[in-house]
Amino acid sequence: MLKQLASLPRDARDTLFLLVVIALIVLPQVGNLPLWCSALTAIVLVWRGSLAVQAKPLPGRWWRAALLAVTLAATFATHRTLLGRDAGVTMVVVLLALKTLELRARRDAFVIFFLGFFAMLTNFFYSQSLLTALAMLLALLGLLTALVNAHMPVGRPPLLQAARTAGWMALLGAPIMLVLFMLFPRLAPLWGTPGDAMAGRSGLSGTMKVGSIAQLALDDSIAARIRFEGPPPPQRELYFRGPVLARFDGREWSALEPWARGSVPANLRVEGAPLRYQVTLEASNKPWLLTLDAAKDAPKVPGYETFSAPDLQWFVNRPINDLLRYSAESYTQFRSGPERRTAGLQTYLNLPPGSNPRTVALAGQMRIDLPGADTPAFVQAALQRLRTGGYAYTLDPGVFGNDTADEFWFDRKEGFCEHIASSFVVLMRALDIPARIVTGYQGGEINGVDGFWVLRQSDAHAWAEIWQEGTGWVRVDPTGAVSPGRVGAFNRLAPQPGFFAGAIGTMSPTLAQNMRAVWEAVNNGWNQWVLSYTQSRQLNLLKNLGFDAPSLQDLATVLIWLLVVVSIGGAGWTLWERSQHDPWLRLLGQARRRLRKAGLDLPDAAPPRRMAQHVNERFGAAGQPVHDWLLRLEAQRYARTPGAALSRLRTEFRRLAWPH
Repeated sequence: MLKQLASLPRDARDTLFLLVVIALIVLPQVGNLPLWCSALTAIVLVWRGSLAVQAKPLPGRWWRAALLAVTLAATFATHRTLLGRDAGVTMVVVLLALKTLELRARRDAFVIFFLGFFAMLTNFFYSQSLLTALAMLLALLGLLTALVNAHMPVGRPPLLQAARTAGWMALLGAPIMLVLFMLFPRLAPLWGTPGDAMAGRSGLSGTMKVGSIAQLALDDSIAARIRFEGPPPPQRELYFRGPVLARFDGREWSALEPWARGSVPANLRVEGAPLRYQVTLEASNKPWLLTLDAAKDAPKVPGYETFSAPDLQWFVNRPINDLLRYSAESYTQFRSGPERRTAGLQTYLNLPPGSNPRTVALAGQMRIDLPGADTPAFVQAALQRLRTGGYAYTLDPGVFGNDTADEFWFDRKEGFCEHIASSFVVLMRALDIPARIVTGYQGGEINGVDGFWVLRQSDAHAWAEIWQEGTGWVRVDPTGAVSPGRVGAFNRLAPQPGFFAGAIGTMSPTLAQNMRAVWEAVNNGWNQWVLSYTQSRQLNLLKNLGFDAPSLQDLATVLIWLLVVVSIGGAGWTLWERSQHDPWLRLLGQARRRLRKAGLDLPDAAPPRRMAQHVNERFGAAGQPVHDWLLRLEAQRYARTPGAALSRLRTEFRRLAWPH
């Protein structure tokens, strides 16, 4: 196969290389493209490659026009528009492939190169991860190699030579890219694309159906990273607050409308010293911030406006569609809500009429068994029932019917955290105790490589808050009564490892975990230093350089001056490099120019011996010193110690009596 490829004509070889580069650009997009788009692109690239290998003519204009029409129709049928991010990327990918069907001249190749650069950038519409960046760096080097190779029209230069030149070009351009990355002002996007709903995943939503969070527990991807200033609190105290759910229709829990939340004020009272930390939150397409319970002051979120609801949940003014880094401080010891019963608490007592009748009957029996009991006594009785009643924590509880609390308490006696929390809150409300569900993340783990605390989708959790006279809202995690290992630093449920990770884990139980920790630390460094390099961090950089109150104008000024200095340095490097060219050829060129002034115009390719012959014929005895000097110059070319001889010849050149 390799011999066959090596024997191909240069045009076929270069075409195949370009097709491979295009495939490398498109491959990371396959998961984001319609199936027909990926299939059509693959068919066109394979077709074009076979035409190049077999030296067959390219398809005619009507073929290309028909494929273009099919592409337009399929794009519109898939996206219902030809505009926007998704439709635009689909069109760019297919057009890049179709353009190869008219690759006949260098002009066509240049169009493909620059269309390839644009298609390469579209990968970052969907992912800015380190893996995507590395794949696109490889694609960039491939395109540069093809571009350099296209500028070598003579012969059959090896691709390795073009690759070395392309790598050197990228290396020389790296400092300029770094300067632009650090100092080019980061502004809001200058354009938008309709229908660009990012497919971020936070693992949470404004509603909770029985079974929804159980699926997330099998997702090992990262939801957020936290760096604490100082030692973190115990793992069992790490409750990161998300949506608070208060409305119940018998099967589904949902959050209250913003205007309904105002009926019960937050009335947050905190104790102790605050915990300060930074959060790097993955894209969620939701306006929720994750904060450790409970955050009294607004988190500092660059580029967003923050506000809170009375249920202690924090929001920003628009959905989070990109990686977001912010700082916050929280108090793990706190109280919230009214200390005396108010009319607004009725919302947290409502149950659908006729729903979960056996749970309501259980609440009535508990009142009979515990006459005169207060809220803490009823809570402890319910938790004791969970501990001793044969209840189990499982990821696969099966499909529940309409009366989910009844099924949990009396039939199945097993479930995930959402089943347990939901059934507990229903029981509390049946006992006339205001209660609600809080969703978020609990626990997490520390990465021993970079020291960041990592929250995964498998840490998604649901717990309860009950209202207690004289105290306010109190957190109760009924899942801990069923399975203490789900809360804190004990054994936690984890997804089954894949084949590769399972094989490594079999050989060394800690190797897979250490490899994952190292990779996540590297990826987190990419997130912290590249994706989270915001305008505020740019201005902080100027502040560190001595600017008292840096602005975008100062940033642009520094960038311009730095580019001027770099340009001057580049010009100086060019002059120095030019001066390092072969000094023997430079001295020969000076001699040729002196003779041209004397009226003897010699060709540039004439060697010193031929030049000496012409000098003797033209000037006779008057040119004898120049004749002899030229012969010595030619002999010096092959001398064993050329440096010293060339220096003497250079001195003689300045002293020669040149003929007129």
